[in-house]
Amino acid sequence: MTHLSDVLAVCRAEGRAAFIAYLPVGFPDVARSLEAMRTVVAHGADVIEVGIPYTDPMLDGPVIQDAANTALHAGTKVNDAFTAVRAVVDAGAAAVVMTYWNIVLRRGPSRFARDLAAAGGSGVILPDLTPEEAGDWLAAARDEGLDTIFLVAPSSTPERLATVTAAGSGFVYAASVMGVTGTRTTVGTAAHGLVERTREVTDLPICVGLGVSTGAQAAEVAGYADGVIVGSALVRALAESRSAEGDYTPLVALAEELAAGVRGMMPR
Repeated sequence: MTHLSDVLAVCRAEGRAAFIAYLPVGFPDVARSLEAMRTVVAHGADVIEVGIPYTDPMLDGPVIQDAANTALHAGTKVNDAFTAVRAVVDAGAAAVVMTYWNIVLRRGPSRFARDLAAAGGSGVILPDLTPEEAGDWLAAARDEGLDTIFLVAPSSTPERLATVTAAGSGFVYAASVMGVTGTRTTVGTAAHGLVERTREVTDLPICVGLGVSTGAQAAEVAGYADGVIVGSALVRALAESRSAEGDYTPLVALAEELAAGVRGMMPR
């Protein structure tokens, strides 16, 4: 059992979904990105996805791409992600890293897994790595007691759902739409059906991401999923914060709204 599994189990015991927040390390700079993560934890996030900025992201939409470019131009390194993971864990939340296979491959799967485990991380999300090609990483992750979180999509067949969920651990990342991350006016209508179909082949928690940006949407998704993943909306709120002056008001307001949504505390 990883810290992630423990946190998700606590949320389930409380009769609610988990609030999973994505924030990239290095935006607007490393120090303030760590403070933003601690702030979101303090205002209701159960799990933080620590994003590692990458030059060729396949899952990330324009808001996160812009943040990643800022972080890369500022000289953000992979080691900064492990520093962020430790900050998140020390703040009281579970931490997973969201990155791409080339970054792990460049560092070496065994070394990456050791460094992540040493920082207190629970696992990784690797959207461009399929179970069929994940042997080296899965072996390294098992050695360090880490979870590997794979994605399923509305287009996934029953056979594919079974393959992906059998290979993964921690939770299943259910993409609500076919596309990249970004805020949307509604959560994809296929999300509920995808969660139901995925539950038929796994006992892992199923967490929904891509498109959630408001407390009302979080509450909607929390009605049928084990976790609600929010990224672009939080990154945009961080960009709007006067973080140079230590004022994270927009980020705090959104985190509290989303936390209320997953806890069924939105005003009616």
